[in-house]
Amino acid sequence: MFTPFAPFNYEQIGCISMTTETTAASSLERRITLQLSSEDIEQATVRQLQQMGRKAKLPGFRPGKIPLKVLEQSFGAQARSEALGDVLSKVYAEQLAAQKLKPAGPPKIAPLKEGGDATGQPLAFEATLEVYPEVPLPNRASLSVQRTVCEVTAADLDKTMQTLQKQRVLYNKVDRAAQPDDQVLIDFEGKLDGEVFDGGKADGFEFVVGNGSMLEDFDQAVRGMAAGDTKTFTVQFPENYHATNLAGKAAEFTVKLHETREAKLPALDDEFAKAFGVTEGGMEKLRQDVEKNLRREVATRCKNKTKRAVMDALVEQAGFELPTALVQAESERMSDEMRQQMASRGMKVDQAPLPPDLFKNQAAKRVKLGLLVGEIVSKENLNPSEEGIREMLAEMAQAYENPEEFIRWAMSNKERRSEAQAVVLEDNVVNWVLKEAEVEDKAVDVESLIKETE
Repeated sequence: MFTPFAPFNYEQIGCISMTTETTAASSLERRITLQLSSEDIEQATVRQLQQMGRKAKLPGFRPGKIPLKVLEQSFGAQARSEALGDVLSKVYAEQLAAQKLKPAGPPKIAPLKEGGDATGQPLAFEATLEVYPEVPLPNRASLSVQRTVCEVTAADLDKTMQTLQKQRVLYNKVDRAAQPDDQVLIDFEGKLDGEVFDGGKADGFEFVVGNGSMLEDFDQAVRGMAAGDTKTFTVQFPENYHATNLAGKAAEFTVKLHETREAKLPALDDEFAKAFGVTEGGMEKLRQDVEKNLRREVATRCKNKTKRAVMDALVEQAGFELPTALVQAESERMSDEMRQQMASRGMKVDQAPLPPDLFKNQAAKRVKLGLLVGEIVSKENLNPSEEGIREMLAEMAQAYENPEEFIRWAMSNKERRSEAQAVVLEDNVVNWVLKEAEVEDKAVDVESLIKETE
């Protein structure tokens, strides 16, 4: 056997997080001692050196032909450090299995002062970790859930047809002052402290008065203007405006109006139906299709609203402790997700600090619900069946022109299949809860349902 290697820095082992800190004591915290064998470390070190020797390049030697003692002189400390990490990982995994521990996150490992090898390097470590909690099944009979129900009436169908009609609106030039529902063509220039700000100037800009696309101060100022008019006015940006450099500030705008165009709705006839792809059956067929889609949309929203009520009831009853590691990981994931969403909307993420702690409460709720649902599914055998997944995909397929083709594609598409599987799993849990929970039906109208769930 060759001579002992130089001391290594155990805190730099990459396979397991190494630190001398420990977590706050909790019922989920476990501490286990990891005893390492110097012989195992020496053998692992030799293996590491042999692996390094296959690719190592040293003057005077061909790769793969470098003597072990020479490799030791150049790479001994690194090899021993990596070898210790490998042995430590193996012993840690063995202890988890022996003690039947299910870690909820990476351990914090610190060397124990007692014990060591011939070089004085530690052979005993203490691992501090959190384990998953015991999750009791909820008492369904004690849960109160509001089930959302909604009836689609003829009036609701008429309103939906009117919405489709507005989507096909035409605008004709008129010689009068602008009023709500008119489309206007304008030039505008906005200044903040006397300077035009980024995005504050446009020529030939179109918008519909009163449709909510512009800030209220801007919209109100344009009303009553006629072609050729120019007006200067102040616009107060809201405190929560997405552009932080404008949020809560007042800007001066100058607007010149070029045209006012009056809205003209198309007639609800067979030609109108053709615009929506209905080539046979005319308006009657279009109305039937719209009603079918409306009822499917309402049913989906009712189901989702009821599902949220069930999940909220489950979380409210659950009283088990949560691993801080899982909550922290979920908080960080939610923070990153929010940053990505903001960036996709053109917002400057670096100007909007989003520390994970902002999401801590919501993250804790998600973790608790995930653990609870997982336990319910496992103990009550609620995993989705192949038939259930296919039925869900068949329901989704109704929105497509060729349902059978969609189902075949989705069943072979891993991502879409997983989405359907997740929905079925949640539905199984909801149905399991509703069988014994105290359920109160809450009727809502279509318009309220759509607004509330958007």
